[in-house]
Amino acid sequence: MPPFTVLHVCMGNICRSPMAERLLDRAVRERLAKVGAAPPAEELLHSHSAGTGGWHAGEEMNPPAARQVRARGGDTNGFLARKLRSDLIDAADLVLTATADQLEYVVALRPDAAARTFVLGEFGRLLGTVDLTALPAAEPTPDAVYHRGVALVEAVNSARGSSPALASDDLDDPWGRGDQAFTRVADEIEDTVDPLARAIMPEAVQ
Repeated sequence: MPPFTVLHVCMGNICRSPMAERLLDRAVRERLAKVGAAPPAEELLHSHSAGTGGWHAGEEMNPPAARQVRARGGDTNGFLARKLRSDLIDAADLVLTATADQLEYVVALRPDAAARTFVLGEFGRLLGTVDLTALPAAEPTPDAVYHRGVALVEAVNSARGSSPALASDDLDDPWGRGDQAFTRVADEIEDTVDPLARAIMPEAVQ
């Protein structure tokens, strides 16, 4: 039950999934700032992340990834990498992975999560095909956001059908590369998390 919970997954949990975690949180907070008398963002949507590798557990976000988050209005405070666990998948209403390989890893751990697990780029691509007017009403309450989010995931999964993710849906791993690579990956992340925030937040601010 509320809040609607999104789990972002990459390999090390220091670059791609932390950027996705904090940029989705920023997008939600920006939308709520336009709504009067809304609950705190964390009561509506919980965005967090983990890595399939686990060898960076306890580390802070990779510095160029953190620079991207801060430059786009996000907050990097308090972030520490962690290894993906089955209970994190169980508690997630939506799992967004950086690559198709990581999607397979998630589903191998928890086969019942297949219908709510997507490559991030795949989710963003399919989201554009969903009729948002058919979803439950968007209101700034925990129950409303939760039920709309769950319905949205079901609609995107229906749009996916049995078609696999495309190679172009994967996020390149920018680790060890320059700021230009991190900028491009952060842009691609925003191409999905910004529309996701718009889709489940109150219609009054759309």
